[in-house]
Amino acid sequence: MEPVEEQKKNPLREIVDPFINLIKAPRALWGINLSYVIEGLTYFGVLGLLAIYFNEYIGLNDVEAGIMVGVLTWGITLAMLFLGATVDWIGIRKALLIALFSFLIGRILLSLAPEAGTTGLWSSSHWISMIGILGIVIGLGIYQPACYTAIKKFTSKKNAAMGYAMLYALMNLGGFLPGLISPPIRHKLGMLGVFWAYVILTVIGILAVVIILSKKTVEEALARNASEEPAEDETEKARGAEPTTFVERVRYYARNVPLKDVRFMFFIFILIPVQTLFAHNWLTLPQYFSRAFTGVVSENFEFFVNFNPILIFILTPIVTALTVKKDTYKMMIIGTTVMAAPTFFLAMGPTLFNVFAYLLIMTVGEAMWQPRFLAWIAEIAPRNMTGLYMGIGQFPWFVTKFITSLYSGWFLMHYAPMDVPADQLHTETLWFIYGCIALITPVALFLAKGWMGKRLSVEQSV
Repeated sequence: MEPVEEQKKNPLREIVDPFINLIKAPRALWGINLSYVIEGLTYFGVLGLLAIYFNEYIGLNDVEAGIMVGVLTWGITLAMLFLGATVDWIGIRKALLIALFSFLIGRILLSLAPEAGTTGLWSSSHWISMIGILGIVIGLGIYQPACYTAIKKFTSKKNAAMGYAMLYALMNLGGFLPGLISPPIRHKLGMLGVFWAYVILTVIGILAVVIILSKKTVEEALARNASEEPAEDETEKARGAEPTTFVERVRYYARNVPLKDVRFMFFIFILIPVQTLFAHNWLTLPQYFSRAFTGVVSENFEFFVNFNPILIFILTPIVTALTVKKDTYKMMIIGTTVMAAPTFFLAMGPTLFNVFAYLLIMTVGEAMWQPRFLAWIAEIAPRNMTGLYMGIGQFPWFVTKFITSLYSGWFLMHYAPMDVPADQLHTETLWFIYGCIALITPVALFLAKGWMGKRLSVEQSV
């Protein structure tokens, strides 16, 4: 009890210790982190331009472009459901390399597609760009579960929560960087020049994994973590011995898949309404900034679209350190509320104050719940099933991106159409509706608190 009392008297130590523990983590963990920064940069860099790319280079309208962006975003989550277990079967390093080469092929095809000659729906350019999207979808379906599996295997219990938080933060750092890199390249070389720059960065990401995350480095990290971990607890024992044969592995997977757990399924699916705000980052915000504003905002919309990630990079580790011992379910309620509420700032009109108020407060809410949710899924997964659990836990994210991509283009065409003066748009109505949708999540979580009980918030919290 003495260490607990000491921590209560030293709140600063509670913030500092997780960072110290993470710095002492093995080299392999930093190889994962570097790769995640580069991939965050390339993925979000392409994503932020993709709807406009389909408008200007492939010749699609807003609805068609929104659906194509949706094919990428919800396709990734669907791929995670089917390909997430790849890392459980072939190992972390091989899974990462397969994913990264798939990215490379996909991004090259996206960069080449406009040169095919014809444009429009189902044109040759459209087909090539869709094949490129497929490459990215397959890659990310393997990549993200592999990275979260690596965090679980390369960290100990005392620094796991911060490991997950830092991975999420570093991805968002990568997501911010396109706001600095993309505009000058785009102004000189056009949007396709930006796409080719991301192809080069993908190659650099492959080299980083090959060099830093060597077989020896991975083996040393796994051995170090195994020596630091406590003996198997009762929960792990109840799940049974680790499978060795193919038949045993299939039975083990079937026995431990949580689809029959009603509370678990409610918990992950009720997040869909608030997660629509994530989808609007690439389905709505790029067009919103370029159409509802003039001057510096519209000319440098990538910076404003990618302002949220740099805030996440700064805030997530700090918020995690401050709340790591807090009840997970309560943090989900508070965090989703804080994330949803500032949408109503945008409903007051397109001003810089409203934009920054929305981005800042929304980001605080995101930092409060999103890393905790991802860490929770990874930690409750039985041994050698983290990739599969990440795929299932992210399936509602697929539903979110699929549904949002179907209606976002319609809302843009009705409330913020192309080639209409900014002062004649009706973006306030658009964001008011989106805010009401997002608030469904915290309200439902609050109302279901008694039914959910303490099992998710205590026994399965990280």
